[in-house]
Amino acid sequence: MTVPPEGLPLAAEFPAAHREKWQHLVESVLRKSGAQPADGAAAEQALTTALQDGLRARPLYTAEDSSTEPGYPGFPPFIRGGRPQGSSVSGWDVRQRHTDPDPRRANEAVLADLENGGSSLWLELGGDALPVAALPEALTGVYLDLAGIVLDAGPEFTEAAEQLFKLYEEREVSAGAAAGNLGADPLGLEARTGLAGRTEALLADAAALAARCAEGFPELRALVVDALPYHEAGASPAQELGCSLATGVAYLRALTAAGLTVDAALGQLEFRYAADADQFLTIAKFRAARRLWARVAEVSGAAPEASAQRQHAVTSAVMMTERDPWVNMLRTTVACLAAGVGGADAVSVQPFDSAVGLSDAFARRIARNTQAILLEESHLARVVDPAGGSWYVEQLTDELAHAAWAWFQEIERAGGQRAALGSGLVRERIAATWAERSVALAKRREPITGVSEFPNLDEQPLVRRPAPAGPGGGLPRVRRAEAYEALRARSDARLAATGARPALFLASLGTASAHTARTTFAANLFQAGGIATAAVETAVAEPGAPARVAEAFAASGARVACLCSSDQLYGEHAEAVAAALKAAGARRVLLAGRPGEQREAYERAGVDGFVFAGGDAVAVLSSLLDEITDESGVA
Repeated sequence: MTVPPEGLPLAAEFPAAHREKWQHLVESVLRKSGAQPADGAAAEQALTTALQDGLRARPLYTAEDSSTEPGYPGFPPFIRGGRPQGSSVSGWDVRQRHTDPDPRRANEAVLADLENGGSSLWLELGGDALPVAALPEALTGVYLDLAGIVLDAGPEFTEAAEQLFKLYEEREVSAGAAAGNLGADPLGLEARTGLAGRTEALLADAAALAARCAEGFPELRALVVDALPYHEAGASPAQELGCSLATGVAYLRALTAAGLTVDAALGQLEFRYAADADQFLTIAKFRAARRLWARVAEVSGAAPEASAQRQHAVTSAVMMTERDPWVNMLRTTVACLAAGVGGADAVSVQPFDSAVGLSDAFARRIARNTQAILLEESHLARVVDPAGGSWYVEQLTDELAHAAWAWFQEIERAGGQRAALGSGLVRERIAATWAERSVALAKRREPITGVSEFPNLDEQPLVRRPAPAGPGGGLPRVRRAEAYEALRARSDARLAATGARPALFLASLGTASAHTARTTFAANLFQAGGIATAAVETAVAEPGAPARVAEAFAASGARVACLCSSDQLYGEHAEAVAAALKAAGARRVLLAGRPGEQREAYERAGVDGFVFAGGDAVAVLSSLLDEITDESGVA
């Protein structure tokens, strides 16, 4: 092998690569697959994926796509991290959430977390959660000078803060050792509840707590800018960021009006964002958030060292499922990894059963160990900003930042976050975003493993104690799997009432090579709605095939059938088989695949509908459950 001269790059021995040449190669491949792109640029566009907020993920990024200088970790604009060392010294803060309303059980869970890898606690208080007055009991045995405490007490944040201050005093915790966040978030509360009557008074209370913390508790923050109400209502990443910026600016105005300096006010805020299983978009979101907040701090006159955004990442509740909840472990692992790579200061991993109810000890242990593996075994935190320098990540960060800034400016033009909440602007815009995403979910363009794809009808449901509902009445709380889980609930109701699930007969025509692809597709689709399937393979080359299919259908007890085969065999046998099924009593006959030019012929023979990739699965499954019903109407 020839060794290149010193200073000569290894690539010098290879011919120069140009984007146009790559596009030409892509064009050639697409043409072989049947596509007919107009040119190389169109070929590249064909491989581009549309994301939310008008963003697009292209198949190729080069140095030419890096439009913004990201700077260095710990320096404005903080894209690469809020601290020069990142999390490389001690890892990020492993912050576990606690929602159990029973003080004794909450204390057991708290101690288990802290003794097994947790470094701070996030406690939900008030309402139907842990009573504020029970905070001392829940924190029995906790070293408050070692573990940070983050409170989430809704409108009772002042009372909860006083309880915590009292504990610090009783346990002789020095002011410098007290760390965490008192959880005041008046605008987040308004978003959750829709109630604006107390917001002004709560802002004044929050400002008073901030002044107290700024004066005497250097590691304790008073306010949280919680973007979860917007994310959990279905907001896009840019909408989540824009709402958090508008909320943060509103709090800056309130705190400086109360007498705090800009630097001191910035030091009282922590931002809470969702991390989901879209790895790269989550990484870009945390990086873009720091860049945007640094810009707000800059125009507010803050010193550079006070401008870094403190971030708390929480694995998304929207992505969690009640059905096949074990898959949630995989989702939260990817989300935790993305939050850590994105530079979050603290990370909370939701236990895999959190969508079902109060998590048990096993689920909490898995959530803790998810972070432990990423930190201690994968050494994820040892590299500062490991995604930095990726042309894709840098470009995605830049594009997301611009989309979020545009939404933030729109909110500010509407009078700020409080006015935008009151006028319905935030609700309406997020609702439109969720409606669009719901279409993608219904059509399975956004698959949900274990729910809309590869469901397990034989799974045994988890049973958990009910979790506190939390404040409501404002923005809704949504989950991706809701529509499919509602269909599965209808199937469960029929199973409980009759001893059998709704069933559908799959008429698989021809050999396995002819029908397997569509038989598998159809079974996967119908089972996503809780409809059990029974496939019977029929050799159509032999005489009497339609009669044999009809006989098998009648023996199955099903009321609906679906034909599964190749386009060629459909053309030769679908009409006869569909007619035979209708004669045998089928209420509805479906065909797996797009009908093409033979739609009318199929429909005349008795085919009532077609199921295919990209169709509205939720609508099809709902109508089928309406059709497959017993005499009592249970479906």
